[in-house]
Amino acid sequence: MNAPPGTPPSAPLSRPRLLGFGVGSVGTGVFSALPGLLLLYYLTDVLGVVAWLAGLVLVLPKFWDVVISPVIGAASDREAVRTGGRSRLMFAGALLLPALFAAMFAAPTAEPAASALWVLLAFVLATTAFSLFQVPYIALPAEISPLRDQRSRAMSWRVVCLTLGILAAGGLAPAVVEAGGDGRTGHLLMGATIGAVLLLAMGGATLSTRWIPSRPGPDPLGLRAAFRAARGNRVFFLLALTFSVQSLGIAVMLAGAPYIAAYRLDDYALTSVMFVCMVGPSLIAVPAWAAAARRFGTVRCFLIATIGMAATAVVLFPVVDTESVPLVLAVTGMVGVFYTALQLLPLSLLPETVRDDAERSGQAQPATFTGLWSSAETTAMALGPGVFSVVLTAVAFRASDAETAVTQPAGALTGMSAGFTLLPAVLFLLSLPFLLAFRRRVNPRPGAATEEENHHVA
Repeated sequence: MNAPPGTPPSAPLSRPRLLGFGVGSVGTGVFSALPGLLLLYYLTDVLGVVAWLAGLVLVLPKFWDVVISPVIGAASDREAVRTGGRSRLMFAGALLLPALFAAMFAAPTAEPAASALWVLLAFVLATTAFSLFQVPYIALPAEISPLRDQRSRAMSWRVVCLTLGILAAGGLAPAVVEAGGDGRTGHLLMGATIGAVLLLAMGGATLSTRWIPSRPGPDPLGLRAAFRAARGNRVFFLLALTFSVQSLGIAVMLAGAPYIAAYRLDDYALTSVMFVCMVGPSLIAVPAWAAAARRFGTVRCFLIATIGMAATAVVLFPVVDTESVPLVLAVTGMVGVFYTALQLLPLSLLPETVRDDAERSGQAQPATFTGLWSSAETTAMALGPGVFSVVLTAVAFRASDAETAVTQPAGALTGMSAGFTLLPAVLFLLSLPFLLAFRRRVNPRPGAATEEENHHVA
């Protein structure tokens, strides 16, 4: 689809267009965060599903996502070659996801095993609908402008909107659950409320981004041919590996937050407050990290943020053991400053790796790459609760339904604290070799860091 008449392709992006693009990330932020934040707790402490089975329910749908997201990416590129736009798949996802998300928190039976099966099927379908929107949506930044600075502006708007979406997930959803009386009724109300938010955000973004001209090609490739064309982009795959390992660490922290609030701080309602403390600093930190990246280089700032994230996660472990609410919230806010960078900086680098590959290969296929990226990201976000459920199982955590109170053994309390802090810290450190390898490829000459890094994100 061509740009409106009289709008030069290289014109600065207006705020309405930036907002129209960015608002879709409110929806993607909500769906990316909420299953990891609330679904495991819903299964173990509302439906009474044992921890290992609950972990399987959260992990299995992502094996399907590994398959379906790349398929959707290749299909989106073929659609763009034929029509010049990507809105058809985005519309399908925006319309289907709200109802399927609500169904995830609407298990109709009191039998734990049957409830687990219901949630599993609903989650698989919801994941598919999410990929229909997410994969073409995150291909748009590579096409939104030929100018690097405008693409960087678009990504900054996207991360701010992503932050608002995650805040809505972490701040609004638990509050709605509590307002609805907790238990099944509260989660049912939350599912319907968040479903409406998803519809507004994703539907609005689909309508608002139809002006973006999508010009992949020159050939509409099938899935196998698209993978053959993509496999030479080693810089992309190193960045995706870095982001995926870090996303797994963040997902483990999200899955642990309700347990820390309920069992270490003695107030499940603090889940929302902890979440706001972690994500809220993004609203201020995004422009600060963006300015630092322009001055010192994006990859250099990415390295600093990764090390900082690991260090603050380690500091959080003894703080949680104090069970001091003010201290836990304060250190969680410090984590949030580095969390912002781990969202903004790799997403700023992503469109440049895609555009550089088009120059290398002569075949532009942004949605194929973003399909792979989305598959890796959503898999990591879903594996987080599964990994945390393994921690709970290993430390003899006692599951219960919403009407039955249990006392957790001391080993379970220490184990959930370590799973919330030390395990993510290890994962953040494990991402460093991939990030250093990425840095070597974009900066092959000693002493050229700032110039080369800024070439990719100017």
